[in-house]
Amino acid sequence: MFRSERVSRRGFVKRAAAVVAAPCVVPASALGRGDSVAPSNRIALGFIGTGSHGVNRNIKRFLPEPDAWAVAVCDVDFDLREAAKERVEKHYSDATAKGSYKGCAAYNDFREIINRKDIDAVVISTPDHWHVIPAVMAARAGKDVMCEKPLSLTVVEGRILSDTVKRYSRIFQTASENRSYECYYRMAELVRNGRIGALRHVRVTLPRGHSIQQASMEFGPPPKGFDYDMWLGQAPWAPYCPARCHWNFRWILDYSGGQLTDWGAHLIDIAQWGNNTEDSGPVEVEGKGEFPKEGLYNTAT
Repeated sequence: MFRSERVSRRGFVKRAAAVVAAPCVVPASALGRGDSVAPSNRIALGFIGTGSHGVNRNIKRFLPEPDAWAVAVCDVDFDLREAAKERVEKHYSDATAKGSYKGCAAYNDFREIINRKDIDAVVISTPDHWHVIPAVMAARAGKDVMCEKPLSLTVVEGRILSDTVKRYSRIFQTASENRSYECYYRMAELVRNGRIGALRHVRVTLPRGHSIQQASMEFGPPPKGFDYDMWLGQAPWAPYCPARCHWNFRWILDYSGGQLTDWGAHLIDIAQWGNNTEDSGPVEVEGKGEFPKEGLYNTAT
């Protein structure tokens, strides 16, 4: 593929990244809307992680975009990935009938997506402890990346990811949908243009406790079709129980950081956006929280 053609295919991702960079007014044409796009000039997307957010937020939002194809999905849960595949192929049913869409592949292992040379970019919606590894591998493979927040769970991992994206000249966007909500856009616009005077203090309030979805805490074998070893990945081994996985990973320190990384990644980001300190930020942070003394869920509340 000629480089000039590849740049054209990636134009949508570049424009999407530009939209969230700073408050501005963007014409519809800059978002890829308007004339139809030839299938050969569409961005081929692979979706890694097809849980509730991966499907109901990310796949759902990308499917109507005329500049992109969803060509592959991946999840360690067979039921989730097959449901995502079905949803994608249903959306493209007319294109399939015309022969312009060749179907959506479904994988258990994200490396299958990374290894496909026909996939231009990946969207990562995995549990937090599985953000950095597939993002780094995708960048090294020449793919652009959109990855859910939080970017990483440690400063070291975040630095590795940032340096890798820069080294391989990839486009990377941290998926923080609050940047696209009109209320936050308007807030940042007002503050950054001095409409409230000098900004002297910012208070960010997060939800308290654990927003737990009820599930069994009884230990036992993982259900058929759920690759629990792959789900754990590089995290310490722990016995399977339904309450550990899917939504509730957020409240266990081996996989996430609780409300601080779940909601904090959104709201602290908006504070940085409004304060126009995205490229600097604080050098010292103080905070306090209470860590549960027992039980499965051990992130601060």
